Amino acid sequence: MKEKIKSLLEDALPLVDLDSDFLFAELDSLGVTTILMILSGEFGITLEAADATPRNLKNLDSIVAMVQQKLEITNKRN
Repeated sequence: MKEKIKSLLEDALPLVDLDSDFLFAELDSLGVTTILMILSGEFGITLEAADATPRNLKNLDSIVAMVQQKLEITNKRN
C-alpha cells in the first residue's frame, strides 16, 4: 500500500519530497487538499479537513496509517 500511495502522490505533487520525515512542513493548503482528495477517491474513504493534521501527514508512513485506519472504519460500517 505504501508504494501505491507514494506513486499516486508523486504524480500529483512532483515537487514534494515524499520521503521526508517532515512532509507536513513541505505542504501548502493546496498540497494537503490534493492528498486528501486523491486518497479519498482512490480508496473510497472519507477524509475531512480534521484529518489534515501534522501527525497524520508527518511522513509517508503516517499517511499510510491514516488510510489503513479509515479503511478499517469504512469496512466496519459496511
